[in-house]
Amino acid sequence: MSTEANPAEDPATPERNRTTDVDRTTGIDRTTGIDRTGAVPGRHEVVRRQREAYGGIKFGSCFFGWLTATGVAVLLTALVAAAGLGVGLAQNVTPTDAAENPRPLGLAGAIALVIIVFIAYVAGGYVAGRMARFNGVRQGIGVWLWAIVVSIILGVIGLIAGNRYNVLSMTNSFPRIPVNEGTLTAGGIILAAALVIVALIGAVLGGLLGMRFHRRVDRVGLEPAEPVV
Repeated sequence: MSTEANPAEDPATPERNRTTDVDRTTGIDRTTGIDRTGAVPGRHEVVRRQREAYGGIKFGSCFFGWLTATGVAVLLTALVAAAGLGVGLAQNVTPTDAAENPRPLGLAGAIALVIIVFIAYVAGGYVAGRMARFNGVRQGIGVWLWAIVVSIILGVIGLIAGNRYNVLSMTNSFPRIPVNEGTLTAGGIILAAALVIVALIGAVLGGLLGMRFHRRVDRVGLEPAEPVV
């Protein structure tokens, strides 16, 4: 039979037997600051701490989200143009001819263009939200800001060096919208503004959807498991 004394019952261990001043509400020892309840932080507390440490706009993730949005927009634009759904391209007109002679978009083409931009930026925001994990709204705004910044930079380069250096025009990734000085119309201004707003809404929505995946993972890892019957 073992004759070793139990440390919990040993009067020689003052740490075990001393009177502690514990806050009944929080369970924290006022003297040492130690949590005497032994409770594990809840899911919301863990997520809050992680967000404080790793939250904010992640411009790297937003950049890859913008690349995704651009790729999806190019693909969808090609599919819609190939289907002949009224994006200002006739069946016998090549992309080069369309770029040299842009025509106003019809109503069907404008609607198709808005839908394309929305889907593309939802995809881009989703990628940014999944990569960054936190602050889905901010990641969506970051994707949208990348699109604005890149468009401004390429536009300035095109004005300075000529249209032959305008990458977006050379790739013909989007249907041409006539917003030149000679063809500027109220409809063109409204469509351009609608595209900017729709892109922002789509990117923010995608960022929220991408972030939700991580919240589901957090619930699985931190919620108590169901008892086995």
